[in-house]
Amino acid sequence: QVQLVESGGGLVQAGDSLRLSCGASGRASRLPTMAWFRQAPGEDRQFVAAVRLGNTYLTDSMRGRFTISRDNAKNTVYLQMNSLKPEDTAVYYCAAGTPILSSLRHSSAYANWGQGTQVTVSS
Repeated sequence: QVQLVESGGGLVQAGDSLRLSCGASGRASRLPTMAWFRQAPGEDRQFVAAVRLGNTYLTDSMRGRFTISRDNAKNTVYLQMNSLKPEDTAVYYCAAGTPILSSLRHSSAYANWGQGTQVTVSS
């Protein structure tokens, strides 16, 4: 059984920081790639960041503000978000899987998803 549970979302003001956590259990904890995606109302699910075999990948527009990390001992992946902007408002989803490198940013490459956590940034 694969289970991913996100936490850490909330309502913050522009410029604030949040750290999202995603705990993995079961087979998910052994999958090589864990990632964060986000989805705003009326928009497609968007890749945010991934950690794969010790390497991290980040959407260019978020580089410098967001950081992804993975604690294998705790089976947890984190997304540190700094200098948040209203356009960062979305539901943030954790994903785990075995995508090849070229598919890392595609949501269809991941078979396992958490329930999502809402992040709302007010101006």
